[in-house]
Amino acid sequence: MENPSTADQEFLEYLVKSLVDHPEDVKVDRKVDEMGVLLTLHVNQMDMGQVVGRQGATAKAIRSLLRIVGVKNNARVNLKIEEPEGSTRPPRTERPMRTE
Repeated sequence: MENPSTADQEFLEYLVKSLVDHPEDVKVDRKVDEMGVLLTLHVNQMDMGQVVGRQGATAKAIRSLLRIVGVKNNARVNLKIEEPEGSTRPPRTERPMRTE
């Protein structure tokens, strides 16, 4: 992690490659705009469960760590996990609003 401007991207790549079974398929895109830094993560469809975790626990932990890296570099870092092609998850539907 030599360049501080890409430290967040390198950290995310290292972390995710350590978790998944197909590290060669891990790809991180970095985009900077007025909202901060957006890291988009692409993984093999077989590794999605390992990256997201039960009820999103692993993804939430990764986002927390990225927030810490961002604070060290004075940047707001957000993570977007791309749904891989050929995913078996059904499309997301809107839930009806509860009225009490």
